[in-house]
Amino acid sequence: MRQSSSPAAPPATAAPYAERLGLPWWAWPLGLAAAALLAVELWMGATGVRAWLPFVLLIPAAVAALWWLGRIRVEVRDGELLVDDAHLPVRYVADVVPLDAAGRREVLGVGADPLAFVVQRPWVSGAVQVVLDDPDDPTPFWVVSTRRPGQLAAAVLAARDAA
Repeated sequence: MRQSSSPAAPPATAAPYAERLGLPWWAWPLGLAAAALLAVELWMGATGVRAWLPFVLLIPAAVAALWWLGRIRVEVRDGELLVDDAHLPVRYVADVVPLDAAGRREVLGVGADPLAFVVQRPWVSGAVQVVLDDPDDPTPFWVVSTRRPGQLAAAVLAARDAA
């Protein structure tokens, strides 16, 4: 058996987590079909500029709206949980609870708190509840949609423990 003469590698740090909460594939054809149908309705019998203007305006507007709906990024890096443009230093995280669809419904319905920070996307079934421990912040917890709640919870807790 051959042994390496190089020194032992330092333990790996927690891998950063990144995810984009994009729209499901079927939302794109539906959105574009709705924009095209509206453009056809506006075009009906028009001539000249009015014939092509609805298509030139509505189709790109639909693409921009669909892109905007799926732009939210969720990341754990550099000791922070980043959700779109919100930053949460992980040192203020007390606990992270992965939620399935029923748990998310409970936290956002009956168990809702008006001071909670919520980034929820209805087409994403999972979520995490990030319980905060910051005496200067009135926000009790964050609820963030994610497709991989277990991995996000593990990444946040690993980043907190490493900090």
